[in-house]
Amino acid sequence: MLDHDSRLPEAALTAPHSVVALVDAASPVERELVGHWLAEGGITQEFGTTAPVTQLDLDPAAVTDRLVGRSDDPLVVPVRVLWLPPERDGVRRTTFSDLVTLSNPRKPNRLLQRRLLSKAPDRHLVLTGAPARLSQLRANNPGSAAAPDTFGRAIVRAGIVALERAERAVIGDRYKVPRLVVEEILDSPEFLRRLEAIAAETGLAGREVYRRAEKGLRELVAAQSRLVSDLFTQAMRPVHASTWKVDSDDSGLDRLRTLNRRYPLVFLPSHRSYVDAFVLGDILARNDFPPNHVVGGANLKFWPIGPIARRTGTVFIRRSFGDDEVYKAVVEEYFAYLLTKRFNLEWYFEGGRTRTGKLRPPRYGLLNYLAAALRSKRIDDVMLVPVSITYERLNEIGAIADEQTGGSKQAEGIAWLARYVRNQQHSAGHVYVRFGTPLSARERLAVHGDPLTPHPNPDTDHVVDVEHRAVQRLAFEVAVGINDVTPITVNALTTLVLLGVHERALTRDELRTAIAPVLGYIEYRDLPRGEITTLREDHRLAVVLEQLAIAKVVTVYRGGLEPVYAINAGAHLEAAFYRNSAVHWFVNRAILELAVLSAVEAPEGDQLRVGWEAAYRLRDLLKFEFFFPERAEFTSQLTAEMLLVDPDWHQRTAAGTVGTEILAKLAESGFMMAHRVLRSFVDAQLVVAERLAARDPALEVDRKELVDECLHVGKQMLLQQRLHSPESVSSELFGSAVKLADNHGLLTPAEDAADLAARRVRFAGELRAIGARISRAATLDPSNRLETL
Repeated sequence: MLDHDSRLPEAALTAPHSVVALVDAASPVERELVGHWLAEGGITQEFGTTAPVTQLDLDPAAVTDRLVGRSDDPLVVPVRVLWLPPERDGVRRTTFSDLVTLSNPRKPNRLLQRRLLSKAPDRHLVLTGAPARLSQLRANNPGSAAAPDTFGRAIVRAGIVALERAERAVIGDRYKVPRLVVEEILDSPEFLRRLEAIAAETGLAGREVYRRAEKGLRELVAAQSRLVSDLFTQAMRPVHASTWKVDSDDSGLDRLRTLNRRYPLVFLPSHRSYVDAFVLGDILARNDFPPNHVVGGANLKFWPIGPIARRTGTVFIRRSFGDDEVYKAVVEEYFAYLLTKRFNLEWYFEGGRTRTGKLRPPRYGLLNYLAAALRSKRIDDVMLVPVSITYERLNEIGAIADEQTGGSKQAEGIAWLARYVRNQQHSAGHVYVRFGTPLSARERLAVHGDPLTPHPNPDTDHVVDVEHRAVQRLAFEVAVGINDVTPITVNALTTLVLLGVHERALTRDELRTAIAPVLGYIEYRDLPRGEITTLREDHRLAVVLEQLAIAKVVTVYRGGLEPVYAINAGAHLEAAFYRNSAVHWFVNRAILELAVLSAVEAPEGDQLRVGWEAAYRLRDLLKFEFFFPERAEFTSQLTAEMLLVDPDWHQRTAAGTVGTEILAKLAESGFMMAHRVLRSFVDAQLVVAERLAARDPALEVDRKELVDECLHVGKQMLLQQRLHSPESVSSELFGSAVKLADNHGLLTPAEDAADLAARRVRFAGELRAIGARISRAATLDPSNRLETL
């Protein structure tokens, strides 16, 4: 009956003068079983004491009346009957077939209990939770003498928690669920003091603030059910199990299991599909992890998914609660409660599914709540777990692409769910689940300057800025952790190569020739990968292409001498989605190519400086698309990339010049990346820059209106062949480009309108120059030189 950080003194079990058995029984059968067990000396056998035993219901009123005020120091032992499902293949887990009795096998009705006693005696056992002396319970609840009712409820909660832990020792950690959460939080003196402070600040009546807090908690708290968890897992498994072959990192799970014995874990996965949570949850359940509390958006709260998901651990948080201080306090307290009790959390920190295939910029709201729990000293530490979930193919990708070109997002509901499940009934290859290096939230926040202490005046701008920057850098590290373990899939590599061949189809031999040097580069760098080595085999490459053709991403012409393959005319965004899942692995190589092209254009003697300045400028222009390290590390990474191309780079540039021979070295490597990796982002930025340059600098810019305008104008520019690919015409890319323009001070009207207009024009001109270098890089790529194929 002690919390997980407490230790019962050895003397507590030695020669107690009396024992109180707190009996948690829901039926006469359970009372009989517990009574028989006690009469047979169960307490003596369990704890080695012959002290007299008093039975007491595990009920707040009974505990308050008959235990709280006792002057002696009895040993308090919670007791209950545990019912188990039938054993199948060595596992006791509820299935739909168990429901034919119209009763939960873990909580059988009274008639079934009688039958089980005679027919299946192995289906029950009498369970005791960790005991505690009454004096120790008082010590754990300061102020108990002044509030006997509160103390009675605290003893009941402690007894239930102790029994839950004892149950998990029998049935496994995956059934760890919280109990009496709302009641415990509302009894917390610290939380009640915070509600009083809110009442004083807002002028609301204390009773009204308490009512709102209780309403918010009951709306928020996930009411987990072991029965629903078992059945929901089985019901939803076919949604992904029949579609993807799951490939998970078991060694990473072993490390996480060890960490979880000491710290709560917060799983932060990439978000590419609605089934992400099902895939990850199934893996964790099969490896006996406790269920995560999954923080979800209200868009999935519809019937029947919402009520079911809530009973399997989903926490639905309001998307916006503005200045509602009561709800904010409720969310912070609930997060702190779950982490204090070492329940694991999970949320998708990008704030929504990626529309482009690569990681989106993180949202910081929930990480701020986590940091607040650390600063308040409620928890010692939390381990953040970056998780990469990568699909070879996605059946929902067409709808995602449609949203990028201005299509409306379909509202979630029961009809939407039926269509979604139906669309998943096609094989889509592998789904790779990889766990990155866990990050100590306390350690990383401290490294980034967070004082991690309650501040006497937390509203000061300096404190807020320091804390916000620390959380942002922590989120950046999580994103890098996800990218570092994201594998390159067969579809990512195939579309990467095909998207770099402008308006031309390739035979399988040509495609294999283009893939080979990139594959060699991946292997040399030992990048994480799926089964991409099979692309060297003609028949395996043929299978990949046929699957992409079935998905309407690739088009095949078979009427000539041999089949030729190209990206389908209307599927560039879908192809880019697959490519972008791995595009971060090639960004530095692409920047290097453009930096070299800038250098060779510069006067002799100034080439190295110009090259590095071009690289740093590209890093700045792409900072809203990719996660770059600090400048010194970026310099080191780019130097290492250069040495892969030219091992004699340092000697060659000792004189401070960059000759055209380096371009030959790049071409000789067998591939160029700039046009494959960066062109769509730079083209999207160019569209935004040109639309800004055409606007009156004295007028305010409506961002949504600007993105809509770019979608229309971008389609026109594509038809005029001023843009190279439809993948550039994307609301997601235009949105990032608008953020970049704002970051460069190009959105807000300035006092000097002429200066703003000139800066907008220069920005557009800079992007055109970069685009020209990208086009030159494309001409150097062997796959774009017909004579080499």
